[in-house]
Formats: sequence, C-alpha cells, structure tokens
Amino acid sequence: MANDDDPGLGEVLSAVGPRLRALRVQRGDTLGQLSATTGISVSTLSRLESGQRRPTLELLLPLARAHQVPLDELVDAPETGDPRIHQRSFERHGVTMIPLTRRPGGLQAYKQVYPAGWPGGELEQKVHEGYEWLYVLSGRLRLLLGEHDVTLSAGEVAEFDTRTPHAMANPGPAPVEVLALYGPQGERIHVRARPAQRT
Repeated sequence: MANDDDPGLGEVLSAVGPRLRALRVQRGDTLGQLSATTGISVSTLSRLESGQRRPTLELLLPLARAHQVPLDELVDAPETGDPRIHQRSFERHGVTMIPLTRRPGGLQAYKQVYPAGWPGGELEQKVHEGYEWLYVLSGRLRLLLGEHDVTLSAGEVAEFDTRTPHAMANPGPAPVEVLALYGPQGERIHVRARPAQRT
C-alpha cells in the first residue's frame, strides 16, 4: 500500500492543486463562488490549489461534483503518449464549453456551442482582461464589438482585445459551433506565414 514516502503518491498529490485551479479558471469561477457551491472555505480552497493543503477524499468529492468531472480526473496524471484529447464539456451561461487544452495559464482553446436563439433578450456588452480569437465552424454568430454589429458565418474569423465592450448571440434557428482561443494576459494570436519564394 502506498504511503507518504512513496514518490509516486507525492507526484500525484502535488499535481492535484494545479489541476483544481485550472478547472476553476476554465469554468470562470472565483474561489468565493466555488466555496458557496461546495461548502469548503475559501482559505482551504486556496491552500489546496497552491499545494499547501493535502487533498483528501472529503474535499475532492464535492470539488469533483462542482466541476462536473470524474474524481479520477482530479487525482490521476494525464495519460502519457496518448495524443488524443479526452474532452469533458461543461456549461457556462447556457453555452457548452469543450476544453481543447489542458495546461493551466497561457492560451486556452475551446470548442463552444451556442444553442439556437441564445441568449434571448437584450445583449449586454462586457469587458475583461485578455484577447480573444473566434473561428465559426458552423452556423452564424452575431458579434457586438463596441459600435460594430457584425454576423460571422462558417469559415469567418474575428479577433479582438476583450477590454473592448463585446457580446455574442446566436440569431439563427440552429446551434452555432465556434473554435475560440483566449489569451488571459492579452496575448495576441501569432500567425506564421510561409516565407515568399525568392526569384
């Protein structure tokens, strides 16, 4: 049976904190919101995420429920040598979010599905830190960006600084599928073009 001196156990436990933080950030929750959902104090959650508190089953079970992931995703290291992405979707403000990246920090990639007629009612433009890049896979996505009001069709791309007031909607009768990249610190997407051939 594994004990505290087992290096494999130590490795697994040390990976739990960053994984918990990444899941919370992906869902857009604050420590306070997660505390209200799970009944775990903010200080305990903070110490768990920073690795200062040892994870226990009593703490991990409500966190797995809150993040809508199996318990083994919190405690097992990702499979090595397997290039497939094991997608586990979650819902945020009525939009289905499918994470395509697993590492915390840096650029994050998601497939997003906006249901027909989403969100219903009047659009409210919001601002936050970061940079966003959108590619419409199918359907039509309405994008309000400052004074601009545009509709993106399949194959069209938009990118913008999220400090610009913005809002999105699905005006169509069918769901809209979008590939989205987020740079939390305002990183722009760098596209590298093939060098021109010299004549």
